[in-house]
Parts: sequence; structure tokens; C-alpha cells
Amino acid sequence: MRITVQSTFITNYTKFKKRKMQKVKMATGGEGSSGENTFTEFMNEVKAIEKRDSVLTSVQQIDRLLRPGSKYSNLNPYNVLMIDADLTLDKIKKTYRKLSFLVHPDKNPDDKDRAQLAFDAVSKAYEMFNDEEKYAYCKGVIEEAEALVEHKLEEKRALAKKSGKITIEEDDPEKCKTFFNNTLTKLFVDLDLKKKAMEERDIHERKRKREEVDEIKEKAKKEKEWKEQWEETRTKRVDSWRSFQDSKTKKKKKGKGLSTGLKPPKLKLEKK
Repeated sequence: MRITVQSTFITNYTKFKKRKMQKVKMATGGEGSSGENTFTEFMNEVKAIEKRDSVLTSVQQIDRLLRPGSKYSNLNPYNVLMIDADLTLDKIKKTYRKLSFLVHPDKNPDDKDRAQLAFDAVSKAYEMFNDEEKYAYCKGVIEEAEALVEHKLEEKRALAKKSGKITIEEDDPEKCKTFFNNTLTKLFVDLDLKKKAMEERDIHERKRKREEVDEIKEKAKKEKEWKEQWEETRTKRVDSWRSFQDSKTKKKKKGKGLSTGLKPPKLKLEKK
């Protein structure tokens, strides 16, 4: 098996080298290119093919979009669609269509629920590029990430220089790209958390103001009801007071009549 793979690799490399030599001769008028450059270009093409082929698997994409931690990593739309920051909108649209087709629930009948979640993540990511305001927001985050990465790399190089090192691991293009993507994802996550915190504060503030307004309305309602009840019972209170006063007057008059009608008789002196 190992011999077969090795022979296939050599055969493919030989074909690639012949194609490359023909292109170079046509472009330069017969001059060839170095074998080292040809091999490097061949390996780059192999890597590109491997990367392209890995995108074509529906199961892989669903697993990638729903892996542990995807709740936060999927906040980075560039990460979801697997695109570079400098990709044009037309190419972003093509990538979205291809990826959304791969994870569409109808294409994955045996895993529809997970496929739907992956499809929703892809659709939400593309929405960030399909809306002008959201796309401008993404561009702003990219600029902030670039400035942040540049600053961090300068700090790393300064520390490496103090330690007597000439290079840092991010001098490798692939590692530098990974470092940038991680920084970009962290920015999207931080901004999303800040946004949610602000929204939560706004909700609490609106709730507090609504409760204050309701309290004022309830107080005004009770005062109004009390005044209405006071007015309704006013006549009864006045009549009751008058009746009470009349009864007191009658009692006084009656008391005076009894005192004048029951005078004791005068005593007569006996004559001797």
C-alpha cells in the first residue's frame, strides 16, 4: 500500500512538472525553472486540493459547525464560511451557496436535526455579509483585529529579541494566519457579549421605568377612586350630621318642657 501511494505521488508530481515546464517555456521563450521551486508549487497545489476536498464532505461540515465551543466560534462569520478576510462579496456568495448545499437538511436525511442547526449557522454567517450595515461592522472588526495582531506580534518580537531569538513562531504564515483567526474570533465573541450585556441593561432599565409609570398610574387611580367615593358619600354624611344635630335639639327642648311643668308646690305656713 505504501509503495502504491508513493508511486502515485511520484507520477502526479512528474505530470505536474511537465505541465509546469511547458507553461514556463511558453512564458519565457524556452527558459526553465528550478526543480526546488517546481516542487514547492506542486506541494502548495496538493495542499490546496486537500483543503478543497475536505470542504466537500457534508458530515465533516456538520461536525465542524456543531463541535464543542461552536457557540462562540460561530460568532465569527469568516470562520463559519471558511473564508479569508479579503475575499470579495461575489466569492463569499459562491462559498455560502456551496456550504449551505452541503449542510442542507434535505441533503442529510439521516441527520436532519443537526444539519438544520449547521444550516442555520451558515445562513446567519452569510447574513453578516449580505447586509450593508452588518458587512461594514465585519470590516470594522477586521481592521481592529489587524491592529491588535500587529501590536501583539511587535511585543512578541521584542520579547524574543531580549531572549536572543531572531524569529517567533508566528513568522510561519500558517501559524500567523491561525493567530489572526483566533484573535478575530475572540473580538467577535467579546463584542457579542458586550452587545448582549447592553441589551440586558436596556431591558432592565425599560422594565424599571415601566414599573415606575405603572406605580404612578396605580397611585393616581386609587386617589381618583377615593375622591369619587368621597363625593358619593358626601350627601349621606351631611344628612347624617343634620339628623344628629336635629335629634340633639329635640332632646334639649323636651328636657326644658319637663323642668317647667313639674314645679314643686309652695309650702304654706301654719297659723297658731
